[in-house]
Order: sequence, then structure tokens, then C-alpha cells
Amino acid sequence: MPSPFLTPGSQSKLDQLALLHLRRDQTIPTVLQLHDEGNLGYEEGNVTNTRFGSFPHSTLFDKPWGSQIIASKVDTGSRGRALNSRQLKRKAKELDSPAPGDNDNDDDDNMPTPKKAVAAASGFLHILYPTPELWTASLPHRTQVVYTPDYSYILHRLGVRPGLQRLRREPDNDTLPSTPKRRRRVGKVCSFEFHAQRVGKIRDEIHQHGLDGLVQVTHRDVYQDGFLLGNPAETETQTSPKANAVFLDLPAPWLALKHLVRNPETGRESPLDPSLPVHLCTFSPCIEQVQRTISALRQLSWLSISMVEVQHRRIEVKREKTGLEFEGVRGAAVFPRTVEDSVAKMRVVEERSKRFRESLDQDPQSEGESTPLMPHTKSKPDDEEMDISTFVTSTPSDVPSYAQGRLVHRSESDLKTHTSYLVFAVLPREWSEDQEQKCRERWPSHMVDEATLPKGKSKKQLKREAKEPRPQDAGEKKKAGRIECPRADSGVI
Repeated sequence: MPSPFLTPGSQSKLDQLALLHLRRDQTIPTVLQLHDEGNLGYEEGNVTNTRFGSFPHSTLFDKPWGSQIIASKVDTGSRGRALNSRQLKRKAKELDSPAPGDNDNDDDDNMPTPKKAVAAASGFLHILYPTPELWTASLPHRTQVVYTPDYSYILHRLGVRPGLQRLRREPDNDTLPSTPKRRRRVGKVCSFEFHAQRVGKIRDEIHQHGLDGLVQVTHRDVYQDGFLLGNPAETETQTSPKANAVFLDLPAPWLALKHLVRNPETGRESPLDPSLPVHLCTFSPCIEQVQRTISALRQLSWLSISMVEVQHRRIEVKREKTGLEFEGVRGAAVFPRTVEDSVAKMRVVEERSKRFRESLDQDPQSEGESTPLMPHTKSKPDDEEMDISTFVTSTPSDVPSYAQGRLVHRSESDLKTHTSYLVFAVLPREWSEDQEQKCRERWPSHMVDEATLPKGKSKKQLKREAKEPRPQDAGEKKKAGRIECPRADSGVI
């Protein structure tokens, strides 16, 4: 099946993975299906319920990616009512019927036609095709997630490019396996997992995503059995993945490093590519794990060892509107901005109190009247009317509303990264004595081109002399810029 990550197409289709984008930090992954396999009893067929409304899948397929889908009116109280006695009880002759998978096409034909959805008054979402970034934010968490800032830097440091083989442990959430496959369908990711149940879930997700030929998941204990492909019990059938990049997410990565060498002690084939250098990255939450990992890397001849901690924060930029003139504006802080605004507000409040007291004194007091009339019920002359709904009258301005206020920025409080330390290292390619001898014979270290470097002068001195002007050039420039002045006894003025 085509992968929605590689070839999503221009429109959404049935039996295809899609992402329902509700807001910036909330996305729901779902497989578009016209009929309801869970027998929930919706007349509209399969329905996804969200806080912004109900969305039948009949309104989600055959839509251009990025389209805005309006919520529909769905009777959520009708769930389970469509189950009749025939579905709840099976007859004796049905026990001898073939397996349900044998008549899938007949079952689809017998499914009732979903009711046409009616648009609701409010609520909407956007339908998007899956990308590594959106899938990272929406996938179901089983243990931990390597977020976008982490895996983008990891792929950069590992030098991942089309055509390379990569080892990964563990495949709890297939964020990293789906990321390198977004450009070209070459190379391969080999993941190893000790938990058998997780292996089954990951294989199902890889099949749904159409990445069967690009991602291979193996059930294996890498501490004892290493990183070869195949059944650990059958030594002869195991093959090497020829990996160029390795990512380890283990509680004790130093115990697995003994298998990531050019010549393993067990005599088995090395899982690394012998013709290219190998880049390694470990993902450890504790600094003590980092220390033990670095110590093991040094003992196993790994080079260029470094440790990095990624701390990514999203910065929110907005306009902050402060002042009494922004009364009624959403998100504005309505309070005096300066001392003059405070004095003006106090004067308006005092004027309102004065007017209210005067109205009480001027109203006729009668025995039948228990409550005085409010000041806003009295008719006032036009020249004495005063706008008392706002304390400070807003002056007209040429600045548009979107540019008013002060531009401020704030960083988010929650980090969308996993607090861990990344350790990087490089293992050079295998180099024999014969290859070293051939290299020395072809490029001798004592061979120097004496014609390009004069004796007694360094490169730095030659560059300095090349920048300095020569004496002849200086004399010509001086002669060209000289002005002949007439003598006083020549008679020329």
C-alpha cells in the first residue's frame, strides 16, 4: 500500500491515515473509514467526536489536504440502538460458517448506506496529511517520545542521508523511523525491541504507514544478542545490517557497545559497515549514564566524543495593549498607563459622583416615592451630556488596530522536549597495515614541492610581501600624481 508519509496525494482517501487538526497543540490521528467497525450505532457511519463537535468520516474523505471541515449534527445518544437481536445472538448454523475474514467483501456490501450529514451551527477542524512533525505531536505515547528539536539535531549529527543504513533501539514510538523517509525511498531503518507486545504494535503501525520495505523491526535483546538481523537462536541465518548510523535509547548503553565494533569478540559478523565511518548517538537522562557510556566508547576506540543537551522553547510574540482607551478590547489590560491617565480617571469619577448627588437634591421628595430616580433617567441638555461609559476618551489615531500596543515576546513554560543528554561519537573505518603502506607509498609525508616554497621564507611571509607595494610601482604612482608648479621668475601668474 502507498505510504501516506511519502505519497499522500492531493486529496484524502478512504482507508488512509489522516490527521484531524483541532488547534495548535491538539491533533487526532485517525484512519478514514466509511462504516463503523465498532458498532456504535451512528446513522452517519463512522464518527469522530471532539470537543469542537462531531465529524462523520463521510465528510472527511475526497477533500483537499488542508481543507476546513464543518462539524455535523450527530445524535450521540443513539449509540448502541442499532444493534438488533440478530447481531447479539448467533444461530447454530452460523457456528459452522467460514471465518469473518473470508467474507469481508460481502460484509461491506451488506453495510447500510450512511445517512447524509447535516452541518452544525459551529465547530470545525482542518484535515492534514501526516508528516513527521505532526505525527510526533499526535502519536499515542507508550513510553517516551523524541520530539522534533531532538531528532532534527540527531539526524544532522549522525549524517543521515539517502542510501544509508541506520540502527535504532528502541522503537517504542515510530517518530524517528518515519522522519528519514520523507524525501527519498532509499536506505533502511533497523529497529530492535525487547518487549514482544511493543514489537507487534510497531509492526502494525509500520504496515499502516506503508513503510514495510523501509523499516524493519526485530524482537531481540541487544545486550546479549547484539544487532544482527534474524533469529538469535539460529546463528547461521543471522545477517549484518551494514549500519552507517546508530541511535541507542537504552538504560545501560555501555552494555550494548561491545557489539558495535569492527571485530566482535564472539567471532560473529559485525553489524557495522566496514567501508565507511559509523556515527553513534546515545539518549540518556542521567549524567552518570553519560560518564559510563563515554568511558566505554574510549575503550572501544570511538573518536570525536561529545555530549549535547537540547533545550527548545517556543517564543510567543504578540501585541500588548495597555491603557484606558482599550476598554472593551479582548486581551487588553484596562488600567491607567500614566499619572495623567490616573488623574483624568479620578476627575471623571468625581464628576459622576457630583452629578449623582445633584440629581438627588433636585428630585422632588414626596411621601409616595421611596426610591429616587437614577441619573441616567433624567433628561439633560446636549451640551451637558457626558460619556460616562469610559473614563478616558480615546483620541483618533492613524495607527491601525493590529499595530497598536507594545510588541512583546514570552517563552512557553512547558518544554516540548525530553530531558536527556545526547552523546555523539564516530568510529573510523577499518584500516589495515597493507592499506596504510599503500597510502604512504602513494603520498609520502616527506615529499614537498620546493618550487612553490622558496627557501628561507614561510607562507605567511610570502603573503605579507605580496600585499606590500613594490618600489617601482610606488615611484610611478608618485610621478603620476605630481603637479608641476611654475617658478616665480618665469613671468607666468
